[in-house]
Amino acid sequence: MANVVVVGAQWGDEGKGKIVDWLSEQADIVVRFQGGHNAGHTLVINGQTYKLALLPSGVLRPSKLAVIGNGVVFDAQAFLDEVERLKGQGVAVGPENLRVAENVTLILPLHRELDAMREDASAATAIGTTRRGIGPAYEDKVGRRAIRLMDLADHQTLPHKIERLLTHHNALRRGMKLPEFDGAQILKELMAMAPKLLPYADTVWRLLDIKRREGKRILFEGAQGALLDVDHGTYPYVTSSNTVAAQAATGTGMGPGAVGYVLGICKAYTTRVGQGPFPTEQDNEIGRKIGERGREFGTNTGRPRRCGWFDAVLVRQTVRTCGISGLALTKLDILDGFDSIQVCTGYRLDGKEIDHLPAGEGAQARVEPIYETIEGWKEPTANARSWADLPAQAIKYVRRVEELVGCPIALLSTSPEREDTILVQNPFEA
Repeated sequence: MANVVVVGAQWGDEGKGKIVDWLSEQADIVVRFQGGHNAGHTLVINGQTYKLALLPSGVLRPSKLAVIGNGVVFDAQAFLDEVERLKGQGVAVGPENLRVAENVTLILPLHRELDAMREDASAATAIGTTRRGIGPAYEDKVGRRAIRLMDLADHQTLPHKIERLLTHHNALRRGMKLPEFDGAQILKELMAMAPKLLPYADTVWRLLDIKRREGKRILFEGAQGALLDVDHGTYPYVTSSNTVAAQAATGTGMGPGAVGYVLGICKAYTTRVGQGPFPTEQDNEIGRKIGERGREFGTNTGRPRRCGWFDAVLVRQTVRTCGISGLALTKLDILDGFDSIQVCTGYRLDGKEIDHLPAGEGAQARVEPIYETIEGWKEPTANARSWADLPAQAIKYVRRVEELVGCPIALLSTSPEREDTILVQNPFEA
């Protein structure tokens, strides 16, 4: 039995939530391994819409264990709010089915404030973050001054840890001529939340190791997309964590051998939120048409997504950097009715053809897409649940995508509904 890692193969928003939920029926444990509550998932189950930001999608399935790994940055208040919201929708959520790594880094209000101030400082330096404190929290983690969940249980050392944290943050605030943070107030707020949070805390690396040795199936759920990876993405317009599949091991405390099949999720077109290069962007009527049909607005932020044609160069690149075994192609139905569809097969940079996205920011901004035109289809693909339900030309499009990215399509999603999924290869049985 293979454990399965699910990663976004583009810039995020590929429909990972639905696919993870669909796969979690076969899993025993679903684990989030990086990111924070900046990554929204929308799931539609039996007509009911659920919006998740921090919790693993598997929490919606009874009898499954949901886990938040150490690679995540954890906003305590957002966590408690999301738990209460799901309970209000009739979902059973508690320490018996949801565990959080004791060594997870906490996002504090000071992180959110710093994130927003940096974004507002200059339009020229804005990255397009969600202003939720994700980046500053990761900075403190790497700077070895972060407050972690387990610290809330140690009343003796927590005040000293807060003092060390504020030595850094209050120096920044003095430089910006802002009032300093009060360590006593931060301590009071954390102590007030501690009784609600600590029952969820666990030694996650040990828990997962035990479950793996028992033969349990583990589904690793990534946030964002591989093109937002802090090393392999469109730097500096990236998130603050590693989003590639290898992070599933680091972000949970499991060895690389625990990672089996890697499933990459990508849309049948391309979208991006925020700033940064986007070679196939259609800032025109085509892009607006795709956005309206696909309801391309951020789950958490409500921001409209930039839309464009499918970029096979980028997906081919993420197939390599993530070691993707198979792809789940989502939102094929959004392309229904186009007379013709364009697919990017390569780039032209300064007059020379290249087969990958260069690492340099300037070069990324200058690349020009080389397109191949594919005939569209008029018959609907929405709600299709088998290949027989698809128009012949839609199948040709899918097959051409496979050829261009060098990776097979394992799943095909034709609507937000859980059941509207065509299975080609079961990742848990590959």
